[in-house]
Order: sequence, then C-alpha cells, then structure tokens
Amino acid sequence: MTVYLKTDCAVLNRVSSRTNVRRNKSLIAAIQLSTQQLSQIILFRFTLQPQQFYMNQILIVDDEKAIRKTLTEILSFEGYKIDEAADGEEGLRSFKDKTYDVVLCDIKMPKLDGLEFLQKATEHNPDVPVIMISGHGNIETAVEAVKKGAYDFIQKPPDLNRLLITIRNAKERNNLVSEAKSLKRKVSKVEEMIGESDAMQKIKNTIEKVAPTEARILITGDNGVGKELVARWLHEKSSRVSGQLVEVNCAAIPSELIESELFGHEKGSFTSAIKQRIGKFEQANGGTLFLDEIGDMSLSAQAKVLRALQEGRVTRVGGDKEISVDVRVIAATNKDLLKEVEEKKFRLDLYHRLGVILIHVPSLNERREDVSLLINKFLTDICNDYGIAKKIMADDAVKLLEQYNWTGNVRELRNVVERLIILSGKSITKEDIKNYVMPKM
Repeated sequence: MTVYLKTDCAVLNRVSSRTNVRRNKSLIAAIQLSTQQLSQIILFRFTLQPQQFYMNQILIVDDEKAIRKTLTEILSFEGYKIDEAADGEEGLRSFKDKTYDVVLCDIKMPKLDGLEFLQKATEHNPDVPVIMISGHGNIETAVEAVKKGAYDFIQKPPDLNRLLITIRNAKERNNLVSEAKSLKRKVSKVEEMIGESDAMQKIKNTIEKVAPTEARILITGDNGVGKELVARWLHEKSSRVSGQLVEVNCAAIPSELIESELFGHEKGSFTSAIKQRIGKFEQANGGTLFLDEIGDMSLSAQAKVLRALQEGRVTRVGGDKEISVDVRVIAATNKDLLKEVEEKKFRLDLYHRLGVILIHVPSLNERREDVSLLINKFLTDICNDYGIAKKIMADDAVKLLEQYNWTGNVRELRNVVERLIILSGKSITKEDIKNYVMPKM
C-alpha cells in the first residue's frame, strides 16, 4: 500500500518540478492530486485487486508530454503496457501497426484532432474501445464523440478512480464482445471440408454445382465419413442459407414417434400429446430438411414423406388440415437403398424422389492421402478447445496412422487424435501411436 502511494506522489512531484508553473497552470491542476483523491486511491486499491486491471496494451494519444508521462507511469504501475503518441497522425499509425486493448485520446491536438482520430480508428478496427480525455470538453463534444464511436468521455483533470474503472470496464466489455463473436462462430460456422484427394475434389465440385439449385440430394457413405458435413455445405451454398437447416436422425427416433417428429401432432391426438407440436417439415419451411439415416425410416412414414415431397403439403398427426411447406430435402444413408428396395424395406418411388442428385462420400481408407491433412486440422482444433499449445506429430507417427485400418472413418481419426493429445507428451511420437492406438502391434 505504501509503495503505491509513494510512487504516485513521486510521479506527480517529478512532473510538477519539470513543468513551468506560469505557462502550465492548467496542466498542473490536471495532474496534482488532492488529499481526498489520494485517500480515494487507498480505498480503491483495497477494494479492487490489481489483476482485475491487467491489460496487454494501451495507447495514449495526447500532445501534452507531461500528461502522457503521468498517465504512462501511473498505468504502468497498474500492470499495463503503454505506447505513447504526440499527435493524432502518430497515434493513428501506431493504432494500425499494433493491436491495442484500449486507447486514451485527447481531443485538441495538432495535425489530426481527437475526433478525426476516433473516426479513422473505428473505421480501421471498431472493436477497440477509445476513451476520449479533454480539458476543452462540453456536453456537445461528449455527445459527438460517443456518436462517432467513443466508449466514454472523461474531462481533464481526470479522476484517477474513474479513469481506472473506465479502462477496466472497457476491457471487460471488449472481452464479452470477443467471447460472443467466438461463440457465434462456433455455433454458426460450417467446418471446412478437409481433403485434396480426387474423391474429395469431386464432392466439392458437385456441391458447387448443385447447391444453388432446388434439386433433392441423396448422400451415401459409411458411418463417420462426413455425410452431415456435406449436407451442411449444400445448405450453406444454397439460396436457402437464410432459412433453417433442420436435421433429423431417423435412426434415433422410435418408429411410433417418427411421424409426429416429422409432421407434428395436434393436442390429444394420442395419449402423451398434451399440447400441439410443430413438425420438422414446418420448422424447415423456407429452408432445408436433412433426413439422416433415412434407410431406417418405417414404410408408413416413408409414404407420408413421399406425399410431402410430391404435393408440398403435410398433415399433423391427429389433424385434418393440410399445411403447405416449402422445403428442400437432403437425405443420407449408410445403407444400400436399392438392396433395401429388393427386400421390401424401402420404397422405390421414394428412392427416385430423393435421389435426383447422388453424392457418395468415400471411406477414409479410400482416401489415405487426406489423413495427414485431417490430423493437422484436428491437432489445431482440439488443442484450441483445451486451451493448450498445439502439439506436433512426428512424421513417422503420421505415416503409421496413414496405414491404419479406419473402420470408423474420420470420426474415429478425430477420437484417436484427441486421445493422443491427452496421453502423449509435448509431441506425439511413433511410440505413442503403438502404445495408445495399436497396442497389439
């Protein structure tokens, strides 16, 4: 506590002794602390811990050197890293060259004033909060600064408690904005399709051609190859991207409930129907409906799906009203549907309705040249999720995984990479592969 108080007084005394009193009366008033302010700092330091203010980088833009020096020494003591700029142009160059957490900016400056700096800075990076500090301020100036994107406006001489709290709040707001953007990306972003093999290039080319159309698509392939990812990219590149992509796993829904899930039901239509339910077809209206594992759908549900595709209308279970729906259907299966047709387990007419475009996703064993690319992607993603530095996999370890029999395809590879990240050391070696992936070899 004593160290902080002595440091602040020493800073202010040094600034005062270097300053010509006659020419800088207003400056001295701006940087001198009253006894009341010092007591506020003492209380402030007890109530808020220093680490709450920690910030990587602050840019101070002010044409008065003494003000810059004072703020730099005080904020450096608080744990911040400070850059200084003597005018708006120098400040703007620094702002564009580095990434700052907060900017403190004067208004009246030569070359480029504070409001012009604010406008250009927010155009370059609107996410960095800019706090305006000025001794020439009034309500109109403050309003104009906020309208142009300033986080806050503080008059000189600044109250240090308010300044430190404002900096902390600006940083916390920025953190919340960054977290919100990150979460939004995680929720909405479609994962990249990794692969440079001929088979993957063919799939990507097909997606580019058919996604903008309204053609129905049937995706085939083994479990874990990435059929769902193909469906998401078809939706992402379609004209229906502003609508919903509604996914239904037909294999996970009991046969007696599949019709209610797809078409909805009216209240009281069966024992547990205590309220009306909107089906997936209605939810996907204007968007895309992805029917995964459609080969596991019951024959009665297949008949209703066929009717919905033919007429563009559905009827809820227990209801008699026909509801028009505008839905593009993408289906996927790991079964041979033509064989299912021969065994009377799948309707041939529904197969032809769904299979306007056929896309087959190859197994990982059929595109081993993509294994190393997938490993690198999973190493990056999983280490980021765990908040650790990316681990490196040795070349001989990668070669070993390229020869492995991937019965679970891409899904199995991701699980294996995650296991290796958890159990291995700083890097993943060939011995780790033998110990944790192929223990019987």
